Amino acid sequence: MSTLQCGRFRLDLSRPQLMAIVNLTADSFTGDGHAADLDAALLRAQRALEEGADMLDIGAESTRPGAAPVPEEVELERIVRFVERLHAWKVPLSVDTLKPAVMRAALDAGADMINDILGFRAPGAVEAVAGGEAGLCVMHMQGEPRTMQEAPQYVDVVAEVGAFLEERVAALVAGGVARERIVLDPGFGFGKTVAHNCAMLRELRRFGEGGLPVLAGLSRKSMLGAITGRPVDQRMPASVVAALIAVQRGAGIVRVHDVAATRDALAVWQAVS
Repeated sequence: MSTLQCGRFRLDLSRPQLMAIVNLTADSFTGDGHAADLDAALLRAQRALEEGADMLDIGAESTRPGAAPVPEEVELERIVRFVERLHAWKVPLSVDTLKPAVMRAALDAGADMINDILGFRAPGAVEAVAGGEAGLCVMHMQGEPRTMQEAPQYVDVVAEVGAFLEERVAALVAGGVARERIVLDPGFGFGKTVAHNCAMLRELRRFGEGGLPVLAGLSRKSMLGAITGRPVDQRMPASVVAALIAVQRGAGIVRVHDVAATRDALAVWQAVS
């Protein structure tokens, strides 16, 4: 599927879309969160768009291993005021949350996509997003954020993740969601070892064999640190390479921190392709 219905927008995925990460948290694993500073977060969003981002992904609760949960009322306050401020910018706004109440409030505030690391498994999540035309990103995670990296195990990670995604798509469709609203994320780093992540990246096209677009989020993740030996603040080159590989292997959307560098790499690749 080369298009994605995403709220107010219909995204053309024949050209890879850059989703810029905007963290409204104090404990993001990359250290770039803006939990209490709305103006700083707005400047981050504006800079990302100036660098070439096609859409913004807004999160107000860190899902890094060991991160403390954020109370629902705090996440609601952070997300709603930010989405309301950005709505007039006419850019697709994705909200990264696993709480159905936050999903509803974000959509009411004008969000165009809900990005759920739980794959809409929480009670009431499917019902919260079924109406309307918002895009829905269905992600795979083994375990839960606080403990997911302790001992992830698979017999065949690509097959098992693919089966999970198919099951969640079926649940959404049964709940009244059109397939044209759905994008799949295999969940790099969410309950996977370096070997699992590499296997998924190598065979990324398999996740899109059912006709739905694929989103890949590898930016600055620990797998890149394990491969390169670099700390999180020195993983930009590896992140750009990983995003390029993902696009070459079928990703329609890449979720990134380093927008300008990723945009340049994709531009060169496209020029010679």
